[in-house]
Amino acid sequence: MKFTTMMATAAIALGLAGAAFADGHEKTKVGFVYVGPIGDGGWTHEHDKGRLAVEAEFGDAVETVFVENVAEGPDSERVMTQMALDGADLIFTTSFGYMDPTNNVAAKFPDVKFEHATGFKRLHPNVSTYSARFYEGRAIQGHIAGNMTESNIIGYIGSFPIPEVIRGINSAYIHAKKVNPDVEFKIIWVYTWFDPAKEADAAKVLIEQGADVVLQHTDSTAPQAAAQEAGNVVTFGQASDMGQYGPFPRVSSIIDDWAPYYIQRTRAVMDGTWEQKDTWDGIGPGMVGIGEISDAVPANVKAEALALKAALADGSYHAFTGPLKKQDGSPFLAEGETADDGTLAGMNFYVEGIEGDIPQ
Repeated sequence: MKFTTMMATAAIALGLAGAAFADGHEKTKVGFVYVGPIGDGGWTHEHDKGRLAVEAEFGDAVETVFVENVAEGPDSERVMTQMALDGADLIFTTSFGYMDPTNNVAAKFPDVKFEHATGFKRLHPNVSTYSARFYEGRAIQGHIAGNMTESNIIGYIGSFPIPEVIRGINSAYIHAKKVNPDVEFKIIWVYTWFDPAKEADAAKVLIEQGADVVLQHTDSTAPQAAAQEAGNVVTFGQASDMGQYGPFPRVSSIIDDWAPYYIQRTRAVMDGTWEQKDTWDGIGPGMVGIGEISDAVPANVKAEALALKAALADGSYHAFTGPLKKQDGSPFLAEGETADDGTLAGMNFYVEGIEGDIPQ
């Protein structure tokens, strides 16, 4: 009798669960894997704002989960696997070094949708990739930096020597050089996305080397604090506005707005229209935002920067427009020619004028 009752209870539970699923009331579970802490003030902070936007958009129809401070490599594969086992329908993996782990886990869970940020491998039909054209924002930063430097030395904190970061360095340099032919870039590679101590040390070294403008492709606000302490050093917010350091040293920023994309892709999973795709959007579609340019920037420079932003947004100007040469003097782009996406996606060289080698 007891066994029969248990079986009946289980059948009722299964029936209710099935009915809930059929009626569309089953929550869609969305996972996020973060390389840094959600309080980093930069990259991960913006991805988590996107997660919260998903919750706000869909309410009780979704459940979101996240794991922060996940190292790139085997540890990330373990985290993704556990998310899939725990019932995630969609998993966003938000750092370049998660690329192979994402594809490895996707192969084992064909019914789970995976979205990998800044990568290019889509080895399985349930893997999509997405990124933003950060180099468009770097063009604007370069324009402002070239105008504002008095020492003609601009420092750049690089995370890892991958195409995404190299593109940004080149774009910033090209546009700084256009307005200031005497400008020089000094680059320090820190081999981390988020390490406030390393980032602060790099900023201090660059400032000691004469840089009065510091750009960064790392995720914390430590370089902002180092510049503020040094005084008379211009900085730009990275990935997030970092407006607490404005109006100086932070005079503007690149803001990554992932929320619309996360909402769109979650909705696609919910309504069954999700398909594999690669997304690479910039200022025009709004994935790359430009934080308010402060009054510390001269009015004419601010006006020029906003005009550049508008031209990048409407497509009338491309950040990589010739004539340009590679660092070794070989041709890159002829007069009026623009770089295609394939070249940009695989960029592994500096443009002419940048000194030093790209680490291998």
